[in-house]
Amino acid sequence: MSRFHEDGRSVGPTSGRRTDGAATGGAEAVQWCYDAVGAVSRTFALTVEELEEPMAREVCVGYLVCRVADTVEDDPRVPPAEKAALLRTYDRVLASDEETDVADFRRRVDPWLPPDPGPDWTVVADAPRVLTALDGLGPAARERIVPPVLEMVGGMATFVERYADQPGLRVQTAAELEEYCQYAAGTVGTLVTSLVAAEADAPTTERLRETARSFGLLLQLVNVAKDAGGDYTEEGNVYLPAVWLEEAGVTPADLGDPAAADRVAPVIERATAHAETYLDDAQAWLEAMPEDRGNRLSAWATPYLLAVGTIRELARRPADAVREGDVKVEREEVGAVVSAFERGATAADLGDLRARVRERPLQEY
Repeated sequence: MSRFHEDGRSVGPTSGRRTDGAATGGAEAVQWCYDAVGAVSRTFALTVEELEEPMAREVCVGYLVCRVADTVEDDPRVPPAEKAALLRTYDRVLASDEETDVADFRRRVDPWLPPDPGPDWTVVADAPRVLTALDGLGPAARERIVPPVLEMVGGMATFVERYADQPGLRVQTAAELEEYCQYAAGTVGTLVTSLVAAEADAPTTERLRETARSFGLLLQLVNVAKDAGGDYTEEGNVYLPAVWLEEAGVTPADLGDPAAADRVAPVIERATAHAETYLDDAQAWLEAMPEDRGNRLSAWATPYLLAVGTIRELARRPADAVREGDVKVEREEVGAVVSAFERGATAADLGDLRARVRERPLQEY
């Protein structure tokens, strides 16, 4: 579940992106990635649409490199031992192990491809093309992208192996939740920081690195709270710490029972409050971010403010995370957030926008 916050908004296709500047051998693969990203993540498609080159292609490709591992980890059809083996194989491919190449990963994936793979498994099946796109970005971009992804993939494999004898992941404590979120999304914050800070001065780079983890953890913890019901019913995973469930007198099975929604609600509220503790550092990350190399504040401030809106909705109706399996902001609010930056909102406006979104949907002002 390392995907960033999904907002439910339809966004335009990214297929119109030009791949000028990509290495010749990877240009076609990069274009394929632009076409694929909108199918697997509306939020990241929106982010990519806000970016310009070269940042757009680096973020798009980097995200899909992560998404390959995420899809493998999330699929309950794959037994834990084989899932861990797939992740370890992918790790060796990314690390350029001379004895393992992407064809080895692709062969090992083949038995687990669904008859109708859908967008996520299509990306896994086309991992060779994704990695061709990665190589097409050039060695500098690859060196910024690969280390955080290796941390993510290794961490996911560790969690799969840790709970191999369970029906899914079963996070036990708040500390373990933080560990999982670091692997699943703190690494994404690190990856993005390595790209946006490529030409930044030393003080800016240091400030971004200090707060990058918080940006990723904020978005992931919001996911943990809002998707609690769906994660259990669709994937068999429980990311809410067992100690929190026990203290509330509920069980993992209650996450899939709408009749138990009101009893689970205090645990959702607790996870939401924990996510909210990362808002300040995530905002500091955004305020320090340079807008160069095609980077734009709106690309990252939009998911941040949508996370704030989701925190607001979770605080108001926590039981819906179980009753409905998900909690989302309305599409109109997504449009209002995007419009705020189209009208010229800057980093100096983030505090005010955050306060307003936390109070009520932005379109209501």
